[in-house]
Amino acid sequence: MTKLILSASAAALFVLPTLASAQALPAPVIAVVDLQRASSQCNACKTALTQLESQVASFRTLQTSLEASVRTEGAALQTAVNALAGRQPDAALNTRIQAFERKQADAQRQLTARDQTFQRNRAHVLQQIGAKIDPILTSVLAQRRATVMLDVSNVIRSAPSIDVTADVIAGLNASLTTVSTTAPAQAQQPAPAGR
Repeated sequence: MTKLILSASAAALFVLPTLASAQALPAPVIAVVDLQRASSQCNACKTALTQLESQVASFRTLQTSLEASVRTEGAALQTAVNALAGRQPDAALNTRIQAFERKQADAQRQLTARDQTFQRNRAHVLQQIGAKIDPILTSVLAQRRATVMLDVSNVIRSAPSIDVTADVIAGLNASLTTVSTTAPAQAQQPAPAGR
């Protein structure tokens, strides 16, 4: 029994110092960064955002043009249908209605396709910026000897001395000279094999 107690005591002598040292953590050194500002204020980021804004303006112009055309034609057709006073439309009016419905569906397809292209382009821009910003954050963390980096959106207050946003923007300017605003073509889905 004494041997068992001595063995347990000896084991405790080795384990307790290890546990005590594992609990002691160094004081954190915190840095804050405004990721939104960094990813919109670097030189290549500004250029990419301007090009994306141009794509949005082009989409809105197309949308306005298509809506005006469809609205005008739809109003003319509605007037013709109202003039029938409940009678069935003749073949010519039915043909016009069907053509209008096809035009309306085609306009919606154009807008959907353009919006999907824009969303892919936007995601491509964000992916390029994200790929470059991650190693820059790691580098700035090491350069400033910080142990924790927080986005400014998650911080209530901080001293300006711990804000490293300017360092991150400088790093982006050095490593990200251009950003492509045209996403690679989407891979075509293979047609399902027939039986």
